Amino acid sequence: MIEIFDTPIFGIVISIVAFEIGIIINRKTKLSILNPLIIAVGLIIAFLSISHIDYEVYNKGGSMISFLLGPATVVLAVPLYKQIEKLKKEKTPILIGITVGSLTGLLSVYFLSKLFGLDEILTLSLMPKSVTAAISMEVSKQINGIPALTVAATVVTGITGNVLWPYISKIFHIKDDVATGISLGTGAHAVGTAKAMELGEVEGGMSSLAIGVAGLITVLLAPLLVRMLF
Repeated sequence: MIEIFDTPIFGIVISIVAFEIGIIINRKTKLSILNPLIIAVGLIIAFLSISHIDYEVYNKGGSMISFLLGPATVVLAVPLYKQIEKLKKEKTPILIGITVGSLTGLLSVYFLSKLFGLDEILTLSLMPKSVTAAISMEVSKQINGIPALTVAATVVTGITGNVLWPYISKIFHIKDDVATGISLGTGAHAVGTAKAMELGEVEGGMSSLAIGVAGLITVLLAPLLVRMLF
């Protein structure tokens, strides 16, 4: 039994089981705050703590799931391809929206960090939080942040966007399907895209586009902003 814990299978199975439990609870309660990802993270942390199993043991399998983030992001091109005509028709406002959203995400972290007195290393680690984890980790390394902290911030950002979107859309009266998809993809990356796909095919396609473009913009802008601001 102990030998099973020391294999990648353990981390993979525990991750899948925890997420499936999260899905069941979310469907039963219908509460957006009980996001499956939040529940899964909580269950895994609790299980490892109670069982006194080291994180490194779990991560033998968990790292394989992280590796699949890259290919999973590429697959999001499929719903985007289905909306290619809409993209061609509204390409200018879409690209401007993603660019402004990405720039706002980076600069807001900087100014809020200054406001609350966070040190430089924390600020650098939080700046790439609005792009998907596969990209945010690499950007964090590039600008001398802490990748582990960046991933945690990325997860929290995605979940927050997923959970709060219904309330945000009502407050600001956002009803356009393209605007909805672009907002979720730019601000809440893959977790936001999961919400967008629940809302509709157009929203999912636009959100998929936003993930890729926002990631590219962040890769280009983050190092430049760091040189200018620090």
